Amino acid sequence: MCIIFFKFDPRPVSKNAYRLILAANRDEFYHRPSKVADFWGSNNEILSGELVAHFLTADMDSLSYLKKVSTEGHLYNGFNLIAADLSPEKGDVVCYYGNQGEPEPIVLAPGTYGLSNALLETPWKKLCFGKQLFLEAVEQSQALPKDVLIAQLLDVLNNEEAQLPDPAIEDQGREYVRPILSKYAAVCVRCPGYGTRTNTVILVDADGHVTFTERSMLDKDPSRWETNTHEFRLQS
Repeated sequence: MCIIFFKFDPRPVSKNAYRLILAANRDEFYHRPSKVADFWGSNNEILSGELVAHFLTADMDSLSYLKKVSTEGHLYNGFNLIAADLSPEKGDVVCYYGNQGEPEPIVLAPGTYGLSNALLETPWKKLCFGKQLFLEAVEQSQALPKDVLIAQLLDVLNNEEAQLPDPAIEDQGREYVRPILSKYAAVCVRCPGYGTRTNTVILVDADGHVTFTERSMLDKDPSRWETNTHEFRLQS
């Protein structure tokens, strides 16, 4: 389970505006081994945690890569992929492919999107609720100090208000979802042994400066967290 909200504007009119603002939760069993995001690769040029590594190491643009993936989509259980090329010279491009939806990936128009355990922009109540909170934070982004914006986005990701009733989310997995519905139907999932383990906020400003903030659960304990921030500039 995950939930992602993101807004991208390839050509922000203000130096204080962001080309990309992304806020995401990773939900899984607390006992599953994991590592915090860190730099890796031949020249330590890749920053990631449990991400699909092939795109990050391949010499392919995002649309070409997703087209390649789409030819093999039928071999896998349901998944969603968002891939992006952020280039001041060529222009920013964000693409999406879900193997339970259209057969071909799509190039997304600039705007604001939400994604959870369904296809992009599927209007689950928790997604619509969280997206509205995200938009309220993003609308103030140019006027806020960066640390304040990040704090507000983390507040969005940690909202535990259940958005019920929602027949769509109940129908997705009746046997699994129904016993934990009041927790599962929130942006932040908090159940015994399962739930939101990581919050991620990514900001890319007009000059290509990236701020990557990750808040991670410690020792399978929902009361203990650590926050790490990496800052760097996009390669040309």
